[in-house]
Amino acid sequence: MSAISMVYHKNPLYSAISLVGVFISLSCIYITLAAPFIAAVQVLIYAGAIMVLVVFVIMLLNLDEHAGVNRLRYLWALGGGLGVILLAQTLFIFYAVMRAPQAASDQAVTAGKTLSIGQSMYTVYLLPVEIVGVLLLMAVIGAVILSRRLQQPQLELVVDSEDDRRGDDFVE
Repeated sequence: MSAISMVYHKNPLYSAISLVGVFISLSCIYITLAAPFIAAVQVLIYAGAIMVLVVFVIMLLNLDEHAGVNRLRYLWALGGGLGVILLAQTLFIFYAVMRAPQAASDQAVTAGKTLSIGQSMYTVYLLPVEIVGVLLLMAVIGAVILSRRLQQPQLELVVDSEDDRRGDDFVE
């Protein structure tokens, strides 16, 4: 229902809020697939941080609610054709899964569990994790340096001109 609501709404802000519902539903699917870590990351990163960013961009763009609907009318046929292709792919996957041999799942396999992900990150994939950490640190330092103003000559000019103006207006 959230996906239908996301596509149905004409207001992009309502669509973005419906997309949060889609992300939460996707995390529920991950939980049913015994991957609680991926489900938690889905909620924290996508439904939390990314959607806040998307909502800020939508609000900053100040999109007009009454945009021309007729100018994109030719896309209805393209969207319908792509929808039929998507439905055919879904039915093919459903058919392939039903024809696959039924094998018992091994409960000892812990793919997607927090413990196995942590062990893999800090044993097998230690070097890539360290490289990503250093890259993120460099990005944070670069953002701080870019956002910080080293000198403020314009502010000093404004203060000096204000002092000159007040000096002429006020008699001590």
